[in-house]
Amino acid sequence: MAQAQVTQSDHSLKGIGLFSKVSSGALEQIQRRCSWKSYEPGEPIIDYLDASDDVFFLAAGEARVTIYSLTGKAVNFSELGPGDTFGEYPAIVGGPRSASVEARTRCLVASMSSDAFRKLLRDEPAVAHALLVKFVTKIRSLTTRVYEFSTLAVNNRIQAEILRLANLAPRLDNKSAIIVPSPTHADIASRVSTHREAVTRELNRLAKMGVIERQGGALLVKDIGRLAQMVHEATGE
Repeated sequence: MAQAQVTQSDHSLKGIGLFSKVSSGALEQIQRRCSWKSYEPGEPIIDYLDASDDVFFLAAGEARVTIYSLTGKAVNFSELGPGDTFGEYPAIVGGPRSASVEARTRCLVASMSSDAFRKLLRDEPAVAHALLVKFVTKIRSLTTRVYEFSTLAVNNRIQAEILRLANLAPRLDNKSAIIVPSPTHADIASRVSTHREAVTRELNRLAKMGVIERQGGALLVKDIGRLAQMVHEATGE
């Protein structure tokens, strides 16, 4: 996958979702409180259990939230893209980092001290509200994931993960979406707590059914409605 070029014009917080409701003047002040750094693919941005407490804003690039076990197994929690904020927990409640974040592509990241971030939440109610919305959305997503892990068979968890990715991906029409880049079988296995062989079997089965199709480095979900129906039948929702 070609790496996006990071330019001086990318040094802006305009695309950060947390700041979508603040005035341009306030945004300029927020920017002055930040430091900027570029990261190369695979480079760590923050480390699991690290004692730092800065807050980070992803201006350009893609990153991955991960925890590594003592045996080196990676558990992938989520993907981050331009506009995302991460690292807020220690800034708000203290304690070590709850996960690692590493660059998937070349990234440009702004960071803010925990003191400045807490002051920002007090001074800008729109930012505090946006952060609450983010937390509630994350809690709902995690609740769904816990339910899936507790009640669904492995193949249904794989279906639910592909559906989740398809709903976040660009739509080609009202029936299909394309996931770029295609998640690896190991990535999917990590997200649904299974092994690569199970993912391979289920993706091959979905391909034979005409639900998905590999297209180079992308995964085409040809029939989102059918995939959603399969997940609905498994969950009852």
